[in-house]
Amino acid sequence: MHGVPSARIRNVALVGHTGSGKTTLAEALLRATGTIGRVGRVEDGTTVCDFEPEELRHHASLMTSIAPVLVGEYKLNLFDTPGFADFLPEVELALSVADVAVVVVSAVDGVEVQTEAIWQLAERAGVPRIVFVNKLDRERAAYERTLEQLREMFGPQVAPLELPIGGESGLRGIVDLLLDEAFTYDGERPVAGPVPADMAAAERKAHDDLVEGIVVADDQMTERYLGGDIPSNEELERLLATGVGEGRVFPVVCGSATAGVGLERLLELTCEVPPRRHVVARAGDRTVEVDGDASGEPLAQAFKTVLDPFVGKITLLKVLSGTLRPDITLTDTATRSDVHLHVLETVRGKELVPVGEAVTGDVVAVPKLADVHAGDTLAPRSTPVVVSPPPAPSPVHAIAVRPRTTGDDDHLMEGLHKLQQEDRALFVRRDDETHQTVVAGMGEMHLQVVLERLRRKCGVEVEVEEVRVPYRETVTASAQAEGRHRKQTGGHGQFAVVHLRVEPLPRGEGLEFVDEIVGGAIPRQFVPAVEKGVRRAMAHGGAYGLPVVDVKVTCDDGKAHSVDSSEASFELAAQLAFALAVEQASPAPLEPVSRVEVTVPARLQGDVLGDLNARRGRVLSNEPGETGGQRIVALVPTSELAHYGVDLRAATGGRGSFVAAFDHYAELPGHLVAKLSSKLDPKSASKLAARSAASV
Repeated sequence: MHGVPSARIRNVALVGHTGSGKTTLAEALLRATGTIGRVGRVEDGTTVCDFEPEELRHHASLMTSIAPVLVGEYKLNLFDTPGFADFLPEVELALSVADVAVVVVSAVDGVEVQTEAIWQLAERAGVPRIVFVNKLDRERAAYERTLEQLREMFGPQVAPLELPIGGESGLRGIVDLLLDEAFTYDGERPVAGPVPADMAAAERKAHDDLVEGIVVADDQMTERYLGGDIPSNEELERLLATGVGEGRVFPVVCGSATAGVGLERLLELTCEVPPRRHVVARAGDRTVEVDGDASGEPLAQAFKTVLDPFVGKITLLKVLSGTLRPDITLTDTATRSDVHLHVLETVRGKELVPVGEAVTGDVVAVPKLADVHAGDTLAPRSTPVVVSPPPAPSPVHAIAVRPRTTGDDDHLMEGLHKLQQEDRALFVRRDDETHQTVVAGMGEMHLQVVLERLRRKCGVEVEVEEVRVPYRETVTASAQAEGRHRKQTGGHGQFAVVHLRVEPLPRGEGLEFVDEIVGGAIPRQFVPAVEKGVRRAMAHGGAYGLPVVDVKVTCDDGKAHSVDSSEASFELAAQLAFALAVEQASPAPLEPVSRVEVTVPARLQGDVLGDLNARRGRVLSNEPGETGGQRIVALVPTSELAHYGVDLRAATGGRGSFVAAFDHYAELPGHLVAKLSSKLDPKSASKLAARSAASV
């Protein structure tokens, strides 16, 4: 595949709902172009694009893989993407480097929820779309029904270029509406012939509709057409390709990947779509435009990282300008460090083959770029521009994990951080307050696969538990107490007395410490130790064993000894005084409340509003969203959102999405205080249980 010029390279993202047949289509295209000798099967785990053990186990694509093919003088880099909702960030990654997206739709199942979601992703990314209606040889396949769904969902720009000949087990070919020809299959290659007589009338009407739909995009062509001058097929093909590239028309082709029907037209069409070479970058405070000139300065962006058990770290680059060659040195504009590209390799599934160069528009793998991360821009030192990567996704589901083997915490964190390099939708943090390692991602299946990879790649087995919510406590009344610390041993003793008053503060105020010592009851040098003791007591936990917040603490009296007093003594006395005062100040637990923004189709808002109400949510607004659907904003206790992403997806058929962020703390309702212990860490839970027993 060496020597293909930039103008004839296309990056093609195969996208669609899970089960629509994307991986099978990739396999069929590899076979149709002679890239492989025999077609593998997803069910057997023998395809080029599904090769990770987790993919073989689940019989589904779970990551984006690449397979290049040659179509005449063109090179197509096929990106086989996952179809599960949990792996949409992988689809977004492929679309960020794609020239065209082939939206694969099952003729049996029609337009499904992920078809809609992926279409919206492609629209936001400005990627042209071609629809391939697949599985026309299956039982219950219906082309007309699927076509109607496509038009209803995506508008009149959906334009069929083909009609199937036969259907279900009787599928034997397709009719090309532009050429007015039928192509029937007797073996692997289609045979051209006249349109079957029983399809002639329908084909002629569809042909005229298609021609009218194409010519209206060009005023001069429309004038000719209305004057009776019918454009040639070459003119129509050229105008169609321009319309597809500009996102004004979405052509529909059809066939069957398993039967090898309809692949030739799909390949031709993807080659005809103009490549996307224009890139907007930043140079300091300026915005610059990169036109993707193959003869220009070399510029590339890292878009994905793969950790290979034998090779190590592999970075996938898209060449944005110029030509990359082995041993070239560029600058990583994120770190300002030089990066030496020793080897360039082309990718086909899990195979890597060295290449002599990579031109503008192509994708290439480079091993052992230790400090280059997905999203980084590699540029000449003289022109350190930055190309913005796709925005990071927002996690919707989180779990807490701990190593099954005691003392394996370091290995756990090391393994998770390695997986983060491969997976931009994986988020890991260590919560020092709840003493948990929290792993967040796009859903239950995503996190299940993460743990499977953690076990296989890093040798770490984990136990899974619920993520603890960071509760707090505060006081609701005023109280005062004295803390006395006295200890006499050989030599100097320890002595300090501290008197404190505590009062409630508004939410979010934290601590207000007031020094009202008069007459030197506590020497000046020991007052900071009193405040330090108060802060330590607040962090250690109050009556419920939870960190204390939003209190005003006034130190108004105390006693000191000329010899035995020290900073440590006053710190301990302050802790005792604070704990006693909090006990008497009607302490109350606080729960975190999140601001949640939910986007759903308008017809489903009633169900979502009812569910938010059941979660003790308070709706702030409900109005049409900027990109369609309904946007609902509510304040919801964070503890009620533990499985909200999964529940929302189930309730809305996958059409709902949300983002949540901490907003404030609020007092926990009294009837829920007794249930609090099950959500706390063991230390706080035992303290709460002791308090409950004492109150009884």
